[in-house]
Amino acid sequence: MSDVMERGERIAQEAQFLQDLVAEVERVVVGQHQLVERLIIAMLADGHVLLEGVPGLAKTLVVRSLAGAMDLDFHRIQFTPDLLPSDITGTQIYNPGSGTFSVKKGPVFANIVLTDEINRAPAKVQSALLESMQERQVTIGDETFDLPQPFFVMATQNPLEQQGTYPLPEAQLDRFLLKVLVDYPSAEDERRIVDLMARSAARTEIRTVTTAQQLRSAMAMLDEVYIDERVTAYIVDLVRATRDPAAVNLGDLAGLIETGASPRASIALGMASRAHAFLQGRAYVTPQDVKSMAHDVMRHRILLSYEAEAEDVAVEDVITAVLDNVEVP
Repeated sequence: MSDVMERGERIAQEAQFLQDLVAEVERVVVGQHQLVERLIIAMLADGHVLLEGVPGLAKTLVVRSLAGAMDLDFHRIQFTPDLLPSDITGTQIYNPGSGTFSVKKGPVFANIVLTDEINRAPAKVQSALLESMQERQVTIGDETFDLPQPFFVMATQNPLEQQGTYPLPEAQLDRFLLKVLVDYPSAEDERRIVDLMARSAARTEIRTVTTAQQLRSAMAMLDEVYIDERVTAYIVDLVRATRDPAAVNLGDLAGLIETGASPRASIALGMASRAHAFLQGRAYVTPQDVKSMAHDVMRHRILLSYEAEAEDVAVEDVITAVLDNVEVP
C-alpha cells in the first residue's frame, strides 16, 4: 500500500509542472484549453498529433507557445504543392573543391515539428515524414541520422478549400496518436482574445517553465500509471465494436463502417488514457479517461462507407454510439 501511495504522490508532483505549463500557454493563447491539454497528452504518450480546424484558431500559435514554454527546438514547415521530400528531411550537397558530399539536415531535425496544412503537399512529400514519425530517424543518401529526443510531429490541415489538396493515406493517418478537432472559441473567450491582441507585448511573450529533461522524466513515469485489466478489456471492447458493431447491438451501423479501428487504436487509446490520468495527477486510469480520449484516438482510424456519407452519418456519431452501447466496467 505504501508503494502505491508513494507512486501516486510522485505522479501528482510530476503533474504539477504540466499544469504550470498549461497555465503559461493559456496566458498567451485564450480559448483553446482542450487543444493545449491534448497536445501535452500526446507528448506524454510520445505520439504525434493531427490538428484540423479552419484558419485563425491559433493552431500554430499554440504549438509555437508550447515549444517555447518547454525550451524545445521548434521548426515550422509550410506544406505546398511544390514542396520536395528533401525540403523536409535534408539533402546531400556536392563540394566541387574537395569532390565530396556533405549532408545538410532539413527542418525535421527538431524536438517539435509543425507541418502546416499537411494535405497541401503531394503523397511523396507526405511519405517523407513516415520514417521520421515511426522510426525517429531520417536517411539521407546512405547515412541514417537519429532525430532529437523527444520528437513530435504536430500537423495541421484545413477542412475547407479541399480543391487541389492531397488527402492523407490511411497508413499515414494511423501514425498520428490523436486527431484533434479545433473549434471556435466562446464569445467570452473571443472578447478576451481581442483585448489580449491589443497589447503587443502580450502577443509574443512566453516564459520557459520547464525543460526537455522534465518532459522525458514525465514520459518515463507514464508506465507507472496503473490500468486495471477491466479497463483494458473495456478499451479492447470499444475498438472491436467498430469492427463488429452487431456484437454490441449496433447492427444498423454495420453497413456504415467500411473499416473499423485496428489494434493500433487499442494501444493508442490505452496510452492516451494513461496520459490523461497523469495530467489530472492520478496514478490510475478510470473508464472516464478512456471515454475522454476515445474520439481523438479513433476518429481518424475508422473508415466509413459511401452509405454513411449518403445518410449524412459522421464518424463522431459512430464513436458516440459505440461509447453509449459498450458496457462500462
